[in-house]
Amino acid sequence: MPELPEVEVTRRSFADAIAGATIRTVVLGKPLRWPLGIAPDALVGQRVLAVRRRGKYLLLDLQDGLLLVHLGMSGSLRFAQALPARGVHDHFDLVTDRGTLRLHDPRRFGAVVWASGEDDARARKLLAGLGVEPLGEGFGFAAFHAGLRASRMPIKQLLLAGKLVVGVGNIYASEVLFLARIRPTVRASRIGEQRARRLHGAIREVLARAVQQGGSTLRDFSSADGSAGHFQLQANVYGRDGLPCRLCGTSVQLLRQGQRSSYFCPHCQRP
Repeated sequence: MPELPEVEVTRRSFADAIAGATIRTVVLGKPLRWPLGIAPDALVGQRVLAVRRRGKYLLLDLQDGLLLVHLGMSGSLRFAQALPARGVHDHFDLVTDRGTLRLHDPRRFGAVVWASGEDDARARKLLAGLGVEPLGEGFGFAAFHAGLRASRMPIKQLLLAGKLVVGVGNIYASEVLFLARIRPTVRASRIGEQRARRLHGAIREVLARAVQQGGSTLRDFSSADGSAGHFQLQANVYGRDGLPCRLCGTSVQLLRQGQRSSYFCPHCQRP
């Protein structure tokens, strides 16, 4: 699943190119997770003002309302002056005078939803429950530490829940906890101030580094200009079960938490 770094990399790869473009037509394929919420023809003639990100959602600001785009489990966007003929897994084309933005999604868990604004009920339903942006100025330590102390969840599952801080998906949660030297099964409320500060800093560091490296391409992720990510090539623990820890040489272990894979070093990460 594309996580925050992949979504941010995708945003950066086409945001400048599409800003100011005028929509010429909208082509829909098979139904996605949620309906578009507006007649496609009603978008024709509108200009795309900017592209923002909130968590794993891309927000395309239009002259009238906005489009919320989610890549789901397997979705990806392409933006180019000319794209190949639409295939069976191409479900949304936003054709503009500067190029076409296409959503390709084999599993159809992605979505494109129109809302009149962020106060619209459709937008609130998708965005209101999201936690603080980890790469923004609002990600302060005091509130983060208080959130840890108030939770009895294992720290890995708390990070994945996205209520305390948004966008720390499965790949990056394993890497963040390794850098902070915290085992994924530790109850969040047991994390003291020193380890909490390491965790807070690790979240910023890992996600920022992942964005710089184009995200992670484990299967078929690429940005809107077709570029693959390289973060996975430098992962310390994710996907490395049975291999030696890059720091101490102990074998990296794999465990299942809530049907998700967690990777950790039993020596470097304290319980």
